[in-house]
Amino acid sequence: MSGFSLSSEPFTLERDCPAVMVPQGETVVLPAGQVGYITQALGGSFTVYVEGNLFRIAGGDADALGKEPPPAIELADGAGDAEVEKLVWEQLRTVFDPEIPVNVVELGLVYDVAMEGTEDGQRKVYIKMTLTAPGCGMGDILVDDVRTKLELIPTISQADVDLVFDPPWNHSMMSEIAKLETGML
Repeated sequence: MSGFSLSSEPFTLERDCPAVMVPQGETVVLPAGQVGYITQALGGSFTVYVEGNLFRIAGGDADALGKEPPPAIELADGAGDAEVEKLVWEQLRTVFDPEIPVNVVELGLVYDVAMEGTEDGQRKVYIKMTLTAPGCGMGDILVDDVRTKLELIPTISQADVDLVFDPPWNHSMMSEIAKLETGML
């Protein structure tokens, strides 16, 4: 890992906990009593190191690590599209690559955000995003993380996330913050 340090907070799982292997993307259940280290706690999810492997644990399972789940998202009554789109971008900034402590927006992985109203007053949001590498096993996990986090926003009934590889991602798409964080500046 280039240019950044990871914290290592020890934990013992308080209950059986679903987790996703990084970077393979395989879903497993870590048993109650399992010990390990939290190496990244960003955006409401956790990357943990257990017996030589990295796993991602969703924010909804924070209690298994003895942590608080992320707070509910609030939206003022009668908020317009601009306020909802602002929340969409805020939520996208809570989606992190499990191996890199930088969110998908700063990494330059989000290519497009579009929204439309539905007949029942709700909204659909459409996201086009890519991965740092086309063969990344975490692609489906990141897409699911984006969809899940966007559907937590009040008035968003559906989030469609398209994974695209044109144009191919490269380091120049990263923000200055991301380049600094990863030691690529």
